[in-house]
Amino acid sequence: MARLDLHEESVDGVAILGVRGRVDTTTAPQFGARLTEIFQDGSRGLVLDLHELEYISSAGFRELLLAARRADKVARRLILCSIPGKVQQIFDIGGFVDLFSIAASRDEALNAAR
Repeated sequence: MARLDLHEESVDGVAILGVRGRVDTTTAPQFGARLTEIFQDGSRGLVLDLHELEYISSAGFRELLLAARRADKVARRLILCSIPGKVQQIFDIGGFVDLFSIAASRDEALNAAR
């Protein structure tokens, strides 16, 4: 059974969403719904902390791409950070690295989102 845990906090008006587990066809709708809600609030930007992400499927990447579009529409920054090595390989193979702002650490991402 797919497992996804989302943990939220806010730092200086920037929303941080920690993603733990798997974003796949089963959990992508939950992930996408939460991303949509975050962009409807008053956050200046969104940092997706992926250090506990185990796997992301094409359904998960679709939600990320939709979130990037939403961020552009509302003039907010979307920054991914702390991508684990095995997940980074999926980003690389799929050619997704150039489609997102990616930071090495949470602090770097927060500075970019402010």
